[in-house]
Amino acid sequence: MIRFIASAAIAATSLVAFAAPAFAHATLEVQEAAIGSGYKAVLRVPHGCGTEATHTVRVQIPEGFYNVKPMPKAGWDLATVTGSYERGYENHGTTLTEGVKEIVWSNGNLPNEWYDEFVFRGTFASTLEPGTFYFPAVQECANGEEAWIDISGDEGAEMPAPSVELVPATSAGH
Repeated sequence: MIRFIASAAIAATSLVAFAAPAFAHATLEVQEAAIGSGYKAVLRVPHGCGTEATHTVRVQIPEGFYNVKPMPKAGWDLATVTGSYERGYENHGTTLTEGVKEIVWSNGNLPNEWYDEFVFRGTFASTLEPGTFYFPAVQECANGEEAWIDISGDEGAEMPAPSVELVPATSAGH
């Protein structure tokens, strides 16, 4: 019996040790979205840089995600970087040719011991293909950064960019 309990304890410890890194990455709360639909992105930031607090969070907005609007965050400054789209996107009868390319929340304070979320919304273009869509993000701290920018899709990536799986739109509903 003691041998069984010891084996179970080792197995449980191993499971926690292997699962812990998955919780250490910056991720998106909703992991799937339909092509051609609106999407509310909730970027989850699980820690600071080592022991330092995060003071800035930057999110790149890739081509194909348009009409982006970030949510203000109490205690943080909010800015956007805009630019031209590679192509126009139809949005309720209007063709959008430029929009948000980067969102920057700055002058905040997210201690390493705390977790927080940064929210923005937009629309996935109907011309996108099913697959993984990445939102590269960077946390800045006093003496460094955590750059969640790897878009290789490699399961072993040390700093994977937050991503969502795009699926074909369904004909039911809007």
